[in-house]
This record gives sequence, structure tokens and C-alpha cells, in this order.
Amino acid sequence: MMNLSFRLEAPADYHAVEELTREAFWKTNMSVCDEHLLVRRLRECPSFVPELDYVALLDGKLVAHIIYTKSKIVDDNGKVYETLTFGPLSVLPEYQNKGIGKALMHHTFAQAKKLRYHAVIIFGYPDYYPRVGFRRAAEFGITTADGKTFDPFMVYPLYDGALDGISGRYYLDPVYETLTQEDALEFDKQFPPKEKHIPVPINALLDCLEPEARKAIQKLNLPSLLAITRKSEREISALEGIDEAALAVIRTITRENGLRWGAAPPKNL
Repeated sequence: MMNLSFRLEAPADYHAVEELTREAFWKTNMSVCDEHLLVRRLRECPSFVPELDYVALLDGKLVAHIIYTKSKIVDDNGKVYETLTFGPLSVLPEYQNKGIGKALMHHTFAQAKKLRYHAVIIFGYPDYYPRVGFRRAAEFGITTADGKTFDPFMVYPLYDGALDGISGRYYLDPVYETLTQEDALEFDKQFPPKEKHIPVPINALLDCLEPEARKAIQKLNLPSLLAITRKSEREISALEGIDEAALAVIRTITRENGLRWGAAPPKNL
């Protein structure tokens, strides 16, 4: 049985958490890993919520971290409703798929509810977070700041009726949009050298699909196999040429390459 505990992050944890974040996201980026730099900057921004900045420890070892910032929904009349966003949510690779990230989320959701926030809104993996209770933002009439909506844009109401009568455009701290590759590379010099991860090419999937399914995926212009994990199974299954056999192939190829994809969780996770 796991001896899992949670506590607030302390200043003494900062560097270790940044290293943890780096490890957790090193193989999940299209180019340069910048999540550890993002954690550093989020702690320094006005929207940071220190009351929800938690680490998870397994048998006393720091294995996961979650960080929150304030965000908001602005309705058509200009009324503002305060919400939260989290991320990065980091779990050391060797401890992933054990329920630690989910447990850390639910622990902090309970704390956020006590702090009287309405909801948590994120941009995340569209077939994973619904298993935790997230729903598509479109269901609530919530769009991005530029009026768009898509499956990775998701909402978790913190209590029944939390968003009744609330809709509008969503705004989060600009810090999420201001990181540059140059900044990330410079910041990364503070950590031990690490071989750059090269994402698996999309051809690893295309070569296994039937012609019609291959054409459907090619039209998405995905740069790597990793990119398909940003698309929900609902989105992919709606493409012309994609059938159940093609969906099964996508699940298999992504799983074989250490990636999660699909609405149904793989049996080994």
C-alpha cells in the first residue's frame, strides 16, 4: 500500500520541484522543455495561489507537484467570475500511472472549494482529464479569450451548480504565453545536462494505418506522434476515413511508444 501524503510546497523544495517538473515533462514536448521555468515564474506572478501549491510525497520522497494561479471568466456584460487554473501538474516518470496525480488533484480541489472558488479550468489532455471529472468548456458556454473552444479546453466545477448562469470568455495569467525557447534553454543550464528528446515521428502511426485512415491523419499535419495526444478520440473518430479499426491502431501505436491516447484507459495503466 502506498504511503502517500500531501503538504504545501516550501521554499526549500523549489529547486527539487523544478527538477521533478523537468523530468516529468522532458519527453512530452514538441521541442524545448520549459515547464520547469514556468513553475519558477508562476511562483513570482501576482495570480499565484500559495494556498494551493502542493507537493505529494510517497514514503517521504517528493514525487509530484501541482501549482495554481487565479484566472477569470468575463461574461457579455463585463461581469468577472474568479476561477482557477493549474499546471504544470508534475509526477516523476517512474511514479506515473499509479493514481498519484489524480489523488493530488482531488486533494487540492477540496482545498480550492474551501477557498470558495467556482471552478478549475485547464488546457490539458482531452481524453485523460474527463476521467477525473473535467468536462468540455463548450458545455458551459465558456470560450477562450478569442472566442474559441476545443476539446483540450476543460472545466471542473468545484461544487454542484458552481457555474449556473455563468458563461463568457476565459482569461488566464499572461505568464503562460510569454515563455521563449531562448529563456527555457538558458534556465535549463542550472540543471544537469540531459540528452534532448526527439519525439517519435508521425510516420510511426501513418505506416500502420489503412489508406483512408492514413489520409485523414495526414490532413491534420501533425509534427509527431506526440501531437495526436492533444486530439481527443471524439475529434479523431469524427474524421472521414477513421473507423474502429483505425482507432484501435492509434491506441496501440501510442501505447507502444509510451504515450496515452483514447477515451478508454489502457489495461496496463
